[in-house]
Amino acid sequence: MHDATDKHPIETDALVIGAGPAGLFQVFQLGLQGIRCHVVDALPHVGGQCAQLYGDKPIYDIPGIPVCTGHELVGMLQRQIAPMEARLHLSQQVARLLRLDDGRWQAETTEGLRLHARSVFIAAGVGAFVPKALKVPGVESLLPGQLHYHPASLEMARGKTVIVHGGDEEAVAAALAAADLAQTTCLLHRRDAFQASPLLLERLRALRDSGAIHVVIGQITQLQSDAGRLRAVQWMDGEGLEHELAAQQLVVCLGISPRLGPVAEWGLAMERKQLQVDPATLATDAPGIYAVGDIVTYPGKRKLILCGFHEATMAAFAAAEYLQGEKPLLQYTTTSARLHAILGVSHPDT
Repeated sequence: MHDATDKHPIETDALVIGAGPAGLFQVFQLGLQGIRCHVVDALPHVGGQCAQLYGDKPIYDIPGIPVCTGHELVGMLQRQIAPMEARLHLSQQVARLLRLDDGRWQAETTEGLRLHARSVFIAAGVGAFVPKALKVPGVESLLPGQLHYHPASLEMARGKTVIVHGGDEEAVAAALAAADLAQTTCLLHRRDAFQASPLLLERLRALRDSGAIHVVIGQITQLQSDAGRLRAVQWMDGEGLEHELAAQQLVVCLGISPRLGPVAEWGLAMERKQLQVDPATLATDAPGIYAVGDIVTYPGKRKLILCGFHEATMAAFAAAEYLQGEKPLLQYTTTSARLHAILGVSHPDT
């Protein structure tokens, strides 16, 4: 699975909006129906709320798994959907969704990607998780590739002067990763207290003591650049005095917040910021558009991961009938040679 951009629209049978657990399992269930899909998510990695907010917290209500963390669950889902070869388009939102004359849906993302999909599955949870932006003078003057929000990789730090801004576990982990690659690494936070696991805090303490990571306590007030190239970060200490730190790369980890965003503008029936669906098919009031997970509402709806898995299954069967014109046969992964071929496993009788 990988990102892709193209000036021409991407043609696909299915577009999944959201790469949280429900969206990932939607990919799996669509794959079992022989439906290949593309996936768009606002975050730079898959997992959605499960990975971002509960990454290291235990989950106890996944069938057959007594306990796992959010990261572990996402990892297992990724392995499960690997045979489906879904195409991922991360760090972007679907900004527009328009119905074409032939009944397909045209999706346009914030990165300029266009997709023509015969069916759409909205698995956006409580909305797209968008990084909290750094709002200080000078941000708008930077050229691309110097300011990074919650990056999946710190490779851009190699050999550079890097400042990581934030105080949570993701910020600490980013600073530790940058220290292995950067020429100099600074961790800047408004107070000298960091929220992270004991193991990460111990590593931070050791690198701080050795000078590999320089910790600065203060608030960013401005970014300084030359012709769009980041030169320095201006910051204020607790006494109100201004200082400058040289910087070539700035990593910002100030947390994320869910926003319903463009979904509310697509003309779909909603109730209290949730999409109304038929619980038997998870179909919205627009032909070919389905919705699953926390973003949907219907009588008896429960916001649980396992309910999202059930909804993804029902939506995949409904979409298969919609796309193929006939009700799909119910087949079982224990015995179906067709499903074994899709999954890339050997038939038990061979």
